[in-house]
Amino acid sequence: MPFASRLRLLPSLLALIVAALAAGAVPASAHAAAHRSVAERPHHATATKKKKRVAHKTKPAHRSMPADAPSTKLSGPKRRTKRAKPRHGPPPAPQHAVHASAKNAHAPRLLARCGFTPASRKQLFSHAVYVVDENTHTPLYARHADTVAPIASVSKLMTAIVWLDSAHAPLQQRLSVTAADLDTLKFTHSRLGVGASLTRANMLHVALMSSENRAASALSRDYPGGQPAFIAAMNAKAQRLGMKHTHFVNATGLSPQNVSTARELASLVRAADGYPLIRRYSIDHEERMATGQGQLQYVNSNRLVRYGQVRASVQKTGFINESGHNMVMRMMVHGRRPVIVTMLGSATPEGSRLDGVRIAHWLSCSLR
Repeated sequence: MPFASRLRLLPSLLALIVAALAAGAVPASAHAAAHRSVAERPHHATATKKKKRVAHKTKPAHRSMPADAPSTKLSGPKRRTKRAKPRHGPPPAPQHAVHASAKNAHAPRLLARCGFTPASRKQLFSHAVYVVDENTHTPLYARHADTVAPIASVSKLMTAIVWLDSAHAPLQQRLSVTAADLDTLKFTHSRLGVGASLTRANMLHVALMSSENRAASALSRDYPGGQPAFIAAMNAKAQRLGMKHTHFVNATGLSPQNVSTARELASLVRAADGYPLIRRYSIDHEERMATGQGQLQYVNSNRLVRYGQVRASVQKTGFINESGHNMVMRMMVHGRRPVIVTMLGSATPEGSRLDGVRIAHWLSCSLR
């Protein structure tokens, strides 16, 4: 081939050589890139796994949300959390129970060291006994206190209350004893004969102090409407005082149908203490009175009061065969603290007196 022709082919050959060289370089680059990719892939995967492990280790127990982010939870009833119960000891007492215990701790009571023992209580002669602190209304002792029984002349406290409530006649006006005042039920004796007269004040005085039956009968007969109206007023007053088991059929107490309980008689004694004349006359020791038929000396039927063995502001005794010997008093412990004592059904007057002495000792020693 001529030289000139060869020169003309030279550019083409150079182009082919360059193309060939270029073709050989591409696989090398691709191989290098692939080599780099293969080399880097395990490192990248390992890093990813490490990141995942780190993320797993640092994952919080609860997801936190921004304070101002809206909540995506639906509103519903809140779950109640149980309070932990104490492992040892009883549950705490309610607040009202604590107050009640504190109140009971300061409540008055009779003390064993003062003789208030089961053995001493068995020695009481009265069948029914009720002792209550008037200031706090705290019962200090009760035995058969709700047993209904005849009360005999203790009825005269209600007689005095009803007659004083009427206030229909002057106290200094005289009132005479008539045949209507004689006892045709028990046929008891009285020094006030038919025709004897006393002022109404003195009739009330001897009825309370000496339990004079004819004086009590004369007062009930002197009531507006007569004795039936007077008895109705006695029963109505008992109901107003809350004495549901108390009933009267006469003003003297000679009937066994005049009944009450030791507990309800405490209400009667408390009511009677509201009348100055009842307080004065019931605890008076003795009194001499002009009857129009001579002078009569009267003494208190309650020996505890008459001889100063107890200090009381109101008292009344009573006896019929059906009731036994009864005694009620509003004792003044240490001369200032009122305690009401009611005793029913002693077989003897001495037994009733001894019961009063024993209870008075319990009170003076236990209370301050």
